[in-house]
Amino acid sequence: MLRGNQSHITEFLLLGLTRDPKQWVWLFASFLAMYLVNVVGNSVIIAAIRGDAHLHTPMYFFLSNLSLVDICFTTVIVPQMLLNLLTQKKTILFAQCLTQMYFFVAFGITDSFLLAAMAVDRYVAICNPLHYTTTMSPRRCHLLVIASWVVSHLHSLTHTVLMGHLSFCGLNIIHHFFCDVQPLLTLSCSDTSINELLAFTEGSFVIMSPFIFIIVSYVYIAHTVLKVPSGRGRHKVFSTCGSHLTVVALFYGTIISVYIRPSSTYSVTKDRVVTIIYTVVTPMLNPFIYSLRNRDMKQALKKLVRRTE
Repeated sequence: MLRGNQSHITEFLLLGLTRDPKQWVWLFASFLAMYLVNVVGNSVIIAAIRGDAHLHTPMYFFLSNLSLVDICFTTVIVPQMLLNLLTQKKTILFAQCLTQMYFFVAFGITDSFLLAAMAVDRYVAICNPLHYTTTMSPRRCHLLVIASWVVSHLHSLTHTVLMGHLSFCGLNIIHHFFCDVQPLLTLSCSDTSINELLAFTEGSFVIMSPFIFIIVSYVYIAHTVLKVPSGRGRHKVFSTCGSHLTVVALFYGTIISVYIRPSSTYSVTKDRVVTIIYTVVTPMLNPFIYSLRNRDMKQALKKLVRRTE
């Protein structure tokens, strides 16, 4: 149903990061190591939060969901890329390509909404601490997470259905290491104006809306913190937001540079390198960013280690 009657291509060729066979071995080893660190690190974060009653708070509830999404986000891409590095046949079926694109977009948008939810949580905790318990109730936190998943998957489904009705009757070579929206649009031999309009308008909305929520939340947080008379007190409050701001900068800095612009400016070489940062590197770094400077997380990790000994 998704391919329609006009599609003649049944599979795509993923060229990956390089066509030089001499580099495939070290690329395979590097991405396998980063993927394993990502899965293990985020799984440990989830286990530590679930196993420590002191971390059963809204902030850590959102963090555990973010860790789960990061695992899923990278799993959509890296195993297929590793398989392509091991084999001479680097093809992916049309339906598999659309499936990969669907989950990549869905998990990426879910990530952004969860980062926004975490910013709102910090805003309420710092700016309205007396109302924190009622405002960030378990029911509202669950609703925020459910809404993040639902909106993200509806957005991705729209992209996938429209992409599935395009014609692909010429070249089937994707100059990328996975099936992303822009590389697929450049291969279509039919009118892609509706797809591009959706990607630039509605796509910009679902990416930028959470980002705007984050910016507004931190403007209010900064305004509140600057009123604190003690410099040590200001530092303590800001330190609780440092990890989140670091992840936001890494995630949105790369996402916006790739997607919030017309497809005519798409650059295969430049965007392929930037894409590695937010699809592989950032999800791998998140567990370290959130645990190294967080005393509660360190204690929870120590408890987890003691239970496994």
